[in-house]
Amino acid sequence: MKIDQPAPEFSLIDLEGNPHSLSDYRGGIVIINFWSAECPHAARVDLGLLPLIEGWGENVRLLQIASNGNEPFEMLKEVADKRGAHPILQDPDHKVADIYEATNTPHIFILDGEGFLRYQGAYDDVAFRQRTPTRNYAQEAVEALIKGGKPEVADVPPFGCTIVRMN
Repeated sequence: MKIDQPAPEFSLIDLEGNPHSLSDYRGGIVIINFWSAECPHAARVDLGLLPLIEGWGENVRLLQIASNGNEPFEMLKEVADKRGAHPILQDPDHKVADIYEATNTPHIFILDGEGFLRYQGAYDDVAFRQRTPTRNYAQEAVEALIKGGKPEVADVPPFGCTIVRMN
C-alpha cells in the first residue's frame, strides 16, 4: 500500500455477526489496526489507543482486524470482551491483511475522510531496544488529519508479532 493512494475496499463480519464495509465509514478518519488476541504488543496498543478513540469522538473510527489463522473465534471473543476492543472484524483467511500488505499485529493504517491512506506502520516508537514509547505516530497522524493537514511522518515499519498465515 502506498501513502496518498485510495485504500482498497473490504467487507468483513465482526465477532457479533455484523457486516462492516470500509466504505460505510467514509467521511471520517478511519484507523485500521491489524489486531491479535495473543500478541502482547497488540494488548499494549489497545491500552493506549482505545482511550484516544473515545477522546477523538465520532469523526474517528477504529476497525480492528483479526487476521491470525491460529486464533479461534472463542479466543478472539473472550479477549476482545476483556479489553473492550470492539469491533473486531474477522479475517481468518488473511485476505484483507494480504491486500493491505499487513505483516504484524499491531500494524496500523490511517485513512482520511475520503479514504486515502495517510499513515501506515507502527503505533509508536517502541522497538526491541526501546521499551518505553517517546513518540506516538498513530496519535500524531490522526491529530494532523483532524486539523486538516497531513501527518509529518507517514510510513514507519510496524513492530509487533508476525501475522500467522495458515495457508
